[in-house]
Amino acid sequence: MRLTPTFFIQLFNPSPQIQVRKISFVYFKNLLEYIHNFQYINNHIVPKNSNISLKKAGGVTLEDVVLELNDLHTHFFTDSGEVPAVDGVSIKLHKGEVVGIVGESGCGKSVTSLSVMQLIPKPPGKIVGGEILYKGENLAEASEKRMRKIRGNSIAMIFQEPMTSLDPLFTIGNQLIEGIRLHEKINKKEANERAIQMLHQVGIPRAKEVIDEYPHQLSGGMRQRVMIAMAMALNPEVLIADEPTTALDVTIQAQILDLMKNLNKENDTSIMLITHDLGVVSEICDRVVVMYSGQVVEEGTVREIIKDPQHPYTKGLIRSLPKLNEREQKLYSIPGTVMKPSMEQVGCRFASRCEFAFDRCFKANPELYSLGEDRKSRCFLHDEEKGVEEFANADLRS
Repeated sequence: MRLTPTFFIQLFNPSPQIQVRKISFVYFKNLLEYIHNFQYINNHIVPKNSNISLKKAGGVTLEDVVLELNDLHTHFFTDSGEVPAVDGVSIKLHKGEVVGIVGESGCGKSVTSLSVMQLIPKPPGKIVGGEILYKGENLAEASEKRMRKIRGNSIAMIFQEPMTSLDPLFTIGNQLIEGIRLHEKINKKEANERAIQMLHQVGIPRAKEVIDEYPHQLSGGMRQRVMIAMAMALNPEVLIADEPTTALDVTIQAQILDLMKNLNKENDTSIMLITHDLGVVSEICDRVVVMYSGQVVEEGTVREIIKDPQHPYTKGLIRSLPKLNEREQKLYSIPGTVMKPSMEQVGCRFASRCEFAFDRCFKANPELYSLGEDRKSRCFLHDEEKGVEEFANADLRS
């Protein structure tokens, strides 16, 4: 007898006929041969010699880098001087992967995403160095005409405030249809049907009525769903979500996260999620990039970052989370505030707030040390040559 899905259904849910018969040696022989043709990789059973894209722990694909930032520098030229808002940021986003970018307000998260979309206001902002590679094409050097073809079509963005991102003078339908017809040669009727379909897909009831309404007539959660529908209308390969759950109640937050997970799963969409909520990160992301004062200070899988943070700043973020099994009178907070980036700044940017800081931290800039495969931390404590030794012999700042 050949092994088929029907055989296994009968084997574990035997019919009266199967119950009467004894499973012979041939059955077990075929079963072993069948199992031998499969392999177990990261909680998934996949056929050997298949073309399935294998994944490492955390869901990071081994191939198909869709978006890559290489040593990105975005500066703002103000009356008070040049401000390096994004200072040497490098991030990789693989196909079908969800990467979370976390950090306090003012860390450069949103400026990084706006740099990818070439939406930095000019002046005063300017990309002064680095690469933004989308499938090998450097978007940092792309013309505005080229970016208009990419925005919304290949790379889409959900902006932080839907009320300010949606035009109050136009209906929801007008704003959805405009983007669809800009990139696809279809008539207004077909575009209208596509818009209604997208509103249904993001869970908006009575989509045929909503399409003729104005933004102020919708709730905050529905406006955010409209923004997601606009971003996903053309099935982009990359979705940048800039704090999509900000100012939403917990129930709506959960619905938005479920929606994004479904879009990622069904369309294999790569998502760059910008947030300051570690709970959101643990819910949806594969990898996490922690930013501080315009720089990446730590990078790793969600499990690594949550369970075993290495950088003092990340440890502070994790420590500030409320614990359900402990009764605390006051939650921990990292002392001080994020330092404004400066061209003249010397030393680690977190040194003035770090409880582990020693002399070297105030005199030199730490590099992003590799702690293993896809695990990095920007801290002198991870300098294998002399970091720990210097720390042991140094007087910690009070």
